[in-house]
Amino acid sequence: MTTKPSDSILLRTDFPDLELFASGKVRDVYRVDSERLLFVATDRISAFDYVLASGIPEKGRVLTQLSLFWFDFLKDLVPNHLVTANVEQYPEPLKKYAAQLRGRSMLVVKASMYPVECVVRGYLSGSGWKEYQQTGAVCGITLPKGLRESDKLPEPIFTPSTKAASGHDENISFDEMVKHVGTAESETLRTLSLSVYKKAADYALTKGIIIADTKFEFGRTGKGIVLADEVLTPDSSRFWPADSYAPGKAQLSYDKQYVRDYLEEIRWEKKPPAPGLPEQVQQNTTAKYVEAYRRLTGQELPRG
Repeated sequence: MTTKPSDSILLRTDFPDLELFASGKVRDVYRVDSERLLFVATDRISAFDYVLASGIPEKGRVLTQLSLFWFDFLKDLVPNHLVTANVEQYPEPLKKYAAQLRGRSMLVVKASMYPVECVVRGYLSGSGWKEYQQTGAVCGITLPKGLRESDKLPEPIFTPSTKAASGHDENISFDEMVKHVGTAESETLRTLSLSVYKKAADYALTKGIIIADTKFEFGRTGKGIVLADEVLTPDSSRFWPADSYAPGKAQLSYDKQYVRDYLEEIRWEKKPPAPGLPEQVQQNTTAKYVEAYRRLTGQELPRG
């Protein structure tokens, strides 16, 4: 699919008669009523903790549609916060915004969110690789000696992190998580996270994609603990093509590593103002996101 940056790109939402509940690096969240929220995935992209001046066409649709796929795939393991993503079923006040919302939004039950990111690593990469080189461990979990960058771990490990309102999330130990969440619920979240990762990773491998690591967000509703926000997307996970996997170095990926590499090449100092992206970088990044969706779901990305 060829997409020009001017096509189907949304950087800012504008729903003047809706109450903005929260705005993150990618998502804008609106309050619908006391029990429901509207999640809207924009095409904004962040790197090195900054939102860049230009977005990635179709990105918000990929994140939303892939999350919907995984919510359905994983529903037997854990319930989720989704009410519907069908704009025709949205409350009447939202329907006038259908053109902006279609394909990139979800109506969800408002959940009481846990104050941690639930990270699962099946391979040694990113901040885990850096920490292992220094200490031989990741988030307090001692790993075998002699592992290389991108090596598959003997078993997936649960490595929680703090949720930073701005800046970088910080890796913490499980004991530190217990201080924030409590023992019983920390153990439940760890078990759930590992189960969800294993089921998803096993499936993805049959589609030629390695899920090296990912992060989940959980909350609590009337259903109990629910999987929330985005799930197993190129923004929240490292997706590697299995046919080119070669441990001992960084891997090709379907995530935003391509954008990070470009920013390193131009020697951006990683402080404001954040730069924009050339059209070719935008198009190539869109292609990576869309290909990840196509491979994992076996479907073409729905058009708006």
